[in-house]
Amino acid sequence: MKLLVINGPNLNFLGIREKNIYGKEDYNYLLHMIKEKAQETGNEIEVFQSNHEGAIIDKIQEAYFDGTEGIVINPGAYTHYSYAIRDALASVQMPKVEVHISDITNREEFRKISVTAPACNKQIYGRGLAGYLMAIDDIVKNNFG
Repeated sequence: MKLLVINGPNLNFLGIREKNIYGKEDYNYLLHMIKEKAQETGNEIEVFQSNHEGAIIDKIQEAYFDGTEGIVINPGAYTHYSYAIRDALASVQMPKVEVHISDITNREEFRKISVTAPACNKQIYGRGLAGYLMAIDDIVKNNFG
């Protein structure tokens, strides 16, 4: 199965920014986790990160044409206000899981609202980096009940 993991703004600063919220592991650690998951499951998993909304939208649209069969996305702060990313996600008919490292329901009020989650099959939050692996498993097993 061909999967795409998209990380939005500031995710490349894992291990640098707010370690008390996002943990001490850096972005390369996350990449390594996902690479190991791909090898373990036999899936092709591409990881993409951008701090730019348009680049994320372009990547989602590209996934429509390139045979991608599922998307895991952590839109970062765009979660809370990017209707453009929401519309791009809604445009592609494949399984999509939104992931957040922290528990967005126990943080600032603005973080409790996700405009992108309704365009996804599932949302996982508060599971740390393991949430990405859970999302990959959910897509592979079509676990959206």
